[in-house]
Amino acid sequence: MSVRLKIALTIFITGALTALGVIATVLFAFQRFEHETTYHRADAFLGRVVSMYENIFEMHERHPEEFNAFLRNLVLFEPDTQLYLLDAQGTVLSSTGAVKLPPGFKVALRPVHEAIGGAAMAYVMGDDPERMDANAVIAARPVRRAVIRNDDVPAGYLYLVSHSPVLSEGRLQVFGSTFAKPALAAIVGVVGLATLLAAWIIAAVTRPLRQLTGAVATISQRGLDEGVPGTPERLLPAPTPDEFGRLTAAFEMMLDTCRRQWAALRRLDHFRREGVSNLSHDLRSPLTATAAVLETLESRWAGDAARDDDRGLVAMALRNTRNAARLVQSLGDLAQLDEPEFKLRTEVLDAAELLDDIVLRFGQRAAQCGVALRADHPDDASAAPPFAALDIELFERAVANLVDNALKFSRSGDRITLAAGVRGGHVEVSVSDTGAGIAAADVPHLFDRFYQSRHSVAPATGEGGKGLGLAIVKRIAELHGGDVRVSSEIGRGTCVTLSLPSPAM
Repeated sequence: MSVRLKIALTIFITGALTALGVIATVLFAFQRFEHETTYHRADAFLGRVVSMYENIFEMHERHPEEFNAFLRNLVLFEPDTQLYLLDAQGTVLSSTGAVKLPPGFKVALRPVHEAIGGAAMAYVMGDDPERMDANAVIAARPVRRAVIRNDDVPAGYLYLVSHSPVLSEGRLQVFGSTFAKPALAAIVGVVGLATLLAAWIIAAVTRPLRQLTGAVATISQRGLDEGVPGTPERLLPAPTPDEFGRLTAAFEMMLDTCRRQWAALRRLDHFRREGVSNLSHDLRSPLTATAAVLETLESRWAGDAARDDDRGLVAMALRNTRNAARLVQSLGDLAQLDEPEFKLRTEVLDAAELLDDIVLRFGQRAAQCGVALRADHPDDASAAPPFAALDIELFERAVANLVDNALKFSRSGDRITLAAGVRGGHVEVSVSDTGAGIAAADVPHLFDRFYQSRHSVAPATGEGGKGLGLAIVKRIAELHGGDVRVSSEIGRGTCVTLSLPSPAM
């Protein structure tokens, strides 16, 4: 969810909750106003009745039926109002209601005492004998007998129940025409204005953040050289005197630092590659000359038994010289492959055909080691041939490195199998062996440069690796747009797979 949407949802939810709160407050205040108005009108009405008729109790006792008619006449012009005469215990003696109450029906006296108490009350809610709900506003006045007694105890109470008026259909139409439609129009206008204002605020607030996000995405895709000072297109927004402006300025400083560091790293990397390439080139000639001299000495002393010890020393020196020459060659090749300007010379061909050439190339060495080396071709004639866009020299170099590595770590009687096939839109070339296997802790680091696995010693040959062969394999796979992966198990062997993209045919 974007920041804009979050801000918009926050404004909308806040506005909706505020509107609901205002509506609830208005309804509550309106209801309280109605209750207070009804109560004070009812209390004033009862006050007038009690002051005009001082013998209400005697009137009820002399003519009960006529008294009911008298009460109904009193509330004739008071809609939604019922008047009751109660005795001192709250029993209903007379009523204006149409519902006939059971004999001895009583109402709660607590609201009655609150209504006749001396304290000023906003309104009092009490029992409605007809509906028995708590939504009735009641008013009460004590009624005394005409005979004056010393205790001045009320003989009963006039009890008035008032309900909130129910709007008729006509009154509802009037209410809608005078309040609902204007209010609805006002609400729609306010919501529309607030929406436009919120949209403008959101756009103004988030515009720098959107520009900053776009700049980060552009730099991530195109590199740190994009949008440098002096280019026609400015990626970062102009700094503003707010939080987004400070964020932009901080990002610009960080970007400038990254560019400087990246430029320094590129210079160092170029110096490293150039230095390694020059060193490799300069060392090849003396190493080749040294190896030639040692080979000459070894051939001269071949038939001289007195020179056996010297021949042993020469053989050791020759072996180390050749290892050093191979290491120098690998360093030079890896430096060349790392050059940004290095380009592949690719052509589309069947990768399986190249495997047969590599098997022939290493066949004699494998036979000397007692290792069975073969290329495995699928028996299914309908299988898609593993065509790939390959630089033949580099591809053969990568597979040869894998075969060479497998021979170093295979024992007599082991097998090395080369295979190529198509899987999931990729051409997969694998070199698997049944050798000693690789420890699980070594597998993630096999393609790191100068990392030597299996304790740095090949058990079959006693020769140690230099940690560059598999690094060259990985670099060649990357140059072809693919990758390389390893699966291995101690004592059961290793399988290295080159995964290359299959060209569109």
